[in-house]
Amino acid sequence: MLIRNATLPDGRTGINLLVRDGRFAAIGPVQDGVAGEPGEPELDAAGWLLSPPFVDAHFHMDATLSYGLPRINASGTLLEGIALWGELKPLLTAEAIAERALQYCDWAIARGLLAIRTHVDVCDERLLAVDALLQVRERMKPWLDLQLVAFPQDGVLRTPHALQTLQRALDKGVDVVGGIPHFERTSDHGAESVKLLCEIAAARGLRVDMHCDESDDPLSRHIETLAFHAQRLGLQGRVTGSHLTSMHSMDNYYVSKLIPLIAESGVHAVANPLINITLQGRHDSYPKRRGMTRVPELMAGGVNVAFGHDCVMDPWYALGSGDMLEVAQMGLHVAQMTSQAQMRACFDAVTVNAARVLGLEGYGLEVGCHADAVLLQARTPAEAIRLRAARLAVMRRGEVVARQAPAASVLDLGGRRAQVDWTLAR
Repeated sequence: MLIRNATLPDGRTGINLLVRDGRFAAIGPVQDGVAGEPGEPELDAAGWLLSPPFVDAHFHMDATLSYGLPRINASGTLLEGIALWGELKPLLTAEAIAERALQYCDWAIARGLLAIRTHVDVCDERLLAVDALLQVRERMKPWLDLQLVAFPQDGVLRTPHALQTLQRALDKGVDVVGGIPHFERTSDHGAESVKLLCEIAAARGLRVDMHCDESDDPLSRHIETLAFHAQRLGLQGRVTGSHLTSMHSMDNYYVSKLIPLIAESGVHAVANPLINITLQGRHDSYPKRRGMTRVPELMAGGVNVAFGHDCVMDPWYALGSGDMLEVAQMGLHVAQMTSQAQMRACFDAVTVNAARVLGLEGYGLEVGCHADAVLLQARTPAEAIRLRAARLAVMRRGEVVARQAPAASVLDLGGRRAQVDWTLAR
């Protein structure tokens, strides 16, 4: 296939991309000789933005689309959501988890979201969700990269047998070691859990992704411990701290010390804008904290920062549709990242930065990379965020797997007819 006349996120226009055997074989303007063979199929990008696919660095697929089961989160708070998930777990079946997960995968693919890291609760000794999502991972492998995190939702030390079930989940083929240190019974137990889980990951050659300091408490500082053990164990680049919302409430002097430690340790940070802005600050009157971690400061300090969707229609969040541009748009607003460079950074947070968190190989719009891409009805990354642009085509390994009609409206105003163009293209 030849993809013709695309605009790339770096601003290059009139670019052709030649696909051979599911990978990009050549990229450049036609005058550089990038053209297909006579009779080969073509995808005319018509100058629209071609991006590498969206990547969700933090999600909970075992709970997705379960909204209202067995009841609705009346308060909308994090703690009631956790309690509600505890009520739902005994009622779960592997079949129902898989069915909802597969439906969500279809939503994701249609939105150009082709890689997801999902946390799966391993505190249920039956490991129903683990078995279900391992099957989903295998079934969806041709179309979507699904990475599973063994997540001890109720605390690996706080919950009887959780350490054993986590090890069993890893033995079954779960990809990443998870944790939730701030949910252990004491701060000391939280620090102990970080050390223990990082050592398990190091021994198995796995990555680490911990729900870390998802709290408004400025004294919740497990990210410091996570950064220390990442460096001690040689896990640089393989460890992620997710949420990190307590950093929003920490004093500036401590943060000025903390961010260089995170950067030095090679720990990735994942913010979840939609969920952080709705679940944090619930104990505040006014002024009310936003709760999301310090995204622009982390980026400026050299930390790789990605965004995650976290939840879609589950005990914690009643909304969502698998649209990572909605996530980027919320992140942009919450972090007040409105310069041109910052808006582009928010687009990167749901594409290249998130791919780096997952350690995806062959990702990107470069020669030799997998021919995975999404064609957006926008001219720039900032415009794609502004419009939550239509996904005109979604490509996986050189095959178009989803299409969407261009967004368009025709006005009839007293006999004056006009077509609306939201892109303001010139």
